[in-house]
Amino acid sequence: MTDVIVTAVFRAAPGMRDALIDALRRGIPAVHEEAGCVLYAIHDAADGSIVMLEKWTSTSELDAHADGIAVKKLNELIGPFLAEPVTVTTMTPIPAGTAAQGVL
Repeated sequence: MTDVIVTAVFRAAPGMRDALIDALRRGIPAVHEEAGCVLYAIHDAADGSIVMLEKWTSTSELDAHADGIAVKKLNELIGPFLAEPVTVTTMTPIPAGTAAQGVL
């Protein structure tokens, strides 16, 4: 089974950055409880966006997450604070280098 990596890029509406981060923080704990969630962590990007890095143990568990209650609630929480739709990219790791450093 190959892990699935996801990035989700959030762009806050003007003046809504802190509210967006707060909404994400409130929604994340429920996602952490979902089956297959290895990593679900937000980061402040240099371009002003907030980037979620995700790691899931399988595509089927990621699909269940996408259709699940936790992500629906998260979307409700963040919706009012977004300037545009979230950009989501799903990836499959390509191992390179050392086992510890070459795969997320």
